[in-house]
Amino acid sequence: MRIYSLCASENTCGETLLRMSAALRAQLFLCLISLLSGTGLTRYIEDNEASDGLYSLISLAQKRESEDFIFRRPLRCLDMLATEGYFTFVASRPQLACAAFIIAEPSEVITLELSDVSIDCSAGDFIKIFDGWVLKGEKFPSSNDHPLLPHERYTDYCSSAASSVSGQSSQNVAMIFFRIHSPESGFTLAVKKVHNPFPCNIMSQSPEGSFTMVMPHQRRNCSFSIIYPVEIRLTDLSLGDAKSNEISPLRQKWPGCSGSGDYVELLGGNGVDTSKMFPVADLCFSLSGLAQMKIGCDNSVVRLVSSGNYINRVTFQYRLLDQNEIPKTRENILENFCSVE
Repeated sequence: MRIYSLCASENTCGETLLRMSAALRAQLFLCLISLLSGTGLTRYIEDNEASDGLYSLISLAQKRESEDFIFRRPLRCLDMLATEGYFTFVASRPQLACAAFIIAEPSEVITLELSDVSIDCSAGDFIKIFDGWVLKGEKFPSSNDHPLLPHERYTDYCSSAASSVSGQSSQNVAMIFFRIHSPESGFTLAVKKVHNPFPCNIMSQSPEGSFTMVMPHQRRNCSFSIIYPVEIRLTDLSLGDAKSNEISPLRQKWPGCSGSGDYVELLGGNGVDTSKMFPVADLCFSLSGLAQMKIGCDNSVVRLVSSGNYINRVTFQYRLLDQNEIPKTRENILENFCSVE
């Protein structure tokens, strides 16, 4: 199932902020389920679990406006969280493949803390915090773009001697995996958000908007990922190493900008790992104007590559493509690749 077949007319997923309509939250929750199909996690969702939590939040919208209100609700075996609060999971039966995905605003990172944990690690139970998302075996951000080594991105409750375990994400998404065998066992997850002055590796909650990525003298790659087919318009680009004055589409035909050390590339693909996505265009010169491209993929990405020698900045706009705007797949194109224009 293609992601945008469920989300083409909506702009967030799951429980994404209480001010959104119930129908909108439900549609993006379905998007998440479609991403997870084939992983085994969806087998453990009860019909009443998938709907009850989504719609129960409506009556609490006004309460959250009070500064001293603390949001609490049960955590489901498969869940998506976009608000701060306390989420408690209590197993009613063995739950062997569970995950909760947490997303914040682009300019925020996420702090997660586990408390009131009652699981049996010796019996195979576990709770793990992950710095990023894992979908269909692919990691976001990719290992090439994340500042930590792959094993350093996991925080394992069962490997810690402390009664409570916490972790902070490097970007606006994080998740937990957990397996619990015994009924009545469980834990509480506290979710808090912290401002990030230089956002890097962002998962967009919306198929439409605008954003500016800035990388100040750091050797780092930053991606802005949009899990929809979109048109991307680059409106401003400032790079320290301007060696070219051409856009290089479809890099299999041109050498592109990778040798410059500082450049922006547009990627398209059907997963979340940018290292496995197809580079459809790159720019390695400063731009003040408009460059645009339609990417008819499940995932569209703007990626800023920085050598660390300069202050690089890219500003762009993006909007959801209508079904009739999605570029048609050309003959002889790479297998399993989506179309661009």
